[in-house]
Amino acid sequence: MPINGIQMQKGLSLPEFIQLYGSEQQCEDALQKARWPQGFRCPKCHRQNASTFIRGKTRIWDCCHCSHQASLTAGTMMHQSQLPLTKWFLAVYLVTQLKTDIAALSLRRQLGITWKAAWLLKHKLMEAMRQRESGRPLSGDVRIDDAYLGGERNGGKRGRGSENKVAFVAAVEMRDGLTHHQALHLLFEFTQRI
Repeated sequence: MPINGIQMQKGLSLPEFIQLYGSEQQCEDALQKARWPQGFRCPKCHRQNASTFIRGKTRIWDCCHCSHQASLTAGTMMHQSQLPLTKWFLAVYLVTQLKTDIAALSLRRQLGITWKAAWLLKHKLMEAMRQRESGRPLSGDVRIDDAYLGGERNGGKRGRGSENKVAFVAAVEMRDGLTHHQALHLLFEFTQRI
């Protein structure tokens, strides 16, 4: 059986991730570049001229044209979160690294946050991934793999046939031997059971 090119892709190692996103400032810079690649643009009037100031620990952009104020996380799933960006970024890394999913309990341990915060964070990330992929169908050379999420209960059936597990399918569109586009399709019941 040939080596699966998708599984053997070079990823971002944990040391590389920490080097790129290990500080709050690095995460802020990366988020700012992702949100406003050509510099701040007011979400209300779409102009670019703004002054900045710090309120508490949060940098605020104040539009010079319409006086609308926005923060780096305003309008995102991180809006009004008390978690530092370093924990959000690490959560994204951890949620996207494992084929078999990561439990909220494990995420809690890895991030050093409460179980409730880990559960909410994980579900926000999964919903964002679902929304992002919902309107982008795959075509051409599509490679698919399946997995099952969920835990084992005492006395229950193990493996694929377990009533405690929900199937999901991951698919990748390949172009010129490289990953072009990825999709993750979770069964609806999965979000209802966790």
